[in-house]
Amino acid sequence: MAPSHALRWCKRALNWVPVLFINLVVGWSYYAYVVELCVFSYLVVFHVFLTMFIWSYWTTIGSKPAGPSKAFSLPSAEKELYEREEQAETQQEILKKVARNLPVYTRTAGGAIRYCDHCQLIKPDRCHHCSTCEMVNNCVGFSNYKYFILFLAYASLYCVVICATVIQYFIKFWTKQLPDTHAKFHILFLFFVAALFFISILSLLSYHLWLVGKNRTTIEAFRAPVFMNGPDKSGFSLGFRRNVAEVFGSEAKYWIVPVFSSLGDGHSFVTRSVHIDPEQANSILQQNGKSQFFKRKWKRNLHAMDEASNSTIHPACLQEPPLAIDVIRQLNVLDFCLYSMLTLMSCISLLLYLEQCVIATMSCFGMWIPRAVMFTDMTSNWCVFSQLYLK
Repeated sequence: MAPSHALRWCKRALNWVPVLFINLVVGWSYYAYVVELCVFSYLVVFHVFLTMFIWSYWTTIGSKPAGPSKAFSLPSAEKELYEREEQAETQQEILKKVARNLPVYTRTAGGAIRYCDHCQLIKPDRCHHCSTCEMVNNCVGFSNYKYFILFLAYASLYCVVICATVIQYFIKFWTKQLPDTHAKFHILFLFFVAALFFISILSLLSYHLWLVGKNRTTIEAFRAPVFMNGPDKSGFSLGFRRNVAEVFGSEAKYWIVPVFSSLGDGHSFVTRSVHIDPEQANSILQQNGKSQFFKRKWKRNLHAMDEASNSTIHPACLQEPPLAIDVIRQLNVLDFCLYSMLTLMSCISLLLYLEQCVIATMSCFGMWIPRAVMFTDMTSNWCVFSQLYLK
């Protein structure tokens, strides 16, 4: 049953809640930094990062989601046969016949052609249907992935500028050297909010930069894409430099600007494990020669696949991952010293928080084991008095 119009409007209204929250936080941070603190020496840097941050953010949430080309839709005759057919095997034969003329190389976990029943088309590689995506505050995909990464980068720099310039006032506030004005509230919360946002955004940015270097999507990081010759988690990896160019473009001058410069059109992607027979490529170009999509994309795919075919996969990549003891045995003296140092630091940190671990464990005993409260109190008192004795 389709949702009513009221539910759709409520859903669209809820999509604006995160947007409103972020803009309110940014607006308050601007007021606290520029009006209350008025740090003149850093206003230029502050406004530069703020402008790029807002530009990247609104470009990310306002970009139109990329959709598959009409070339991936079933022809009318095949579509009618597909809808009338009830057996899954026969339906797959129809899809395979159509997919021969398309740059589609990924399959389902069972090896079947990926087909979207809702959109009634063959799914392009790395394409997934989103039932909740709207025009504003949409999902992150091919059309806005570069904007999203720049948004995270400029948001991190924006928080760094705030923390680096406000920390001196925060220290004065902490040591009670700051005049007692209403700006104290803004200084306290501005530093904490910027620091918390920086930690969370930096972790997300680091993860997505790692994905860019590997040329993987978030889904592919958790579930390897399946090709005709089996699953391959690095099937779309073309080397670090080319992986970065796939997202940011081939011209470095556009990398820091939130304008579209990604390579391709989001319909097909170059892989390192798929090689096309020249006769098949010429046949596809002849059948779809009038489509600008195939003219541009197939020429680029063939050139890139020709370069990728010159590289080979190291046999060690196809073997089982080594055990921990195997890694330790291959360490030299310096590596073993570093390994031991990290182990020692982990043990020291465990000892520092041993008291909290004991108290937490005994508290669990007191909650779940009958008549264990006295034992729990005794252990807690022992930890407290031993700490006082050591001090």
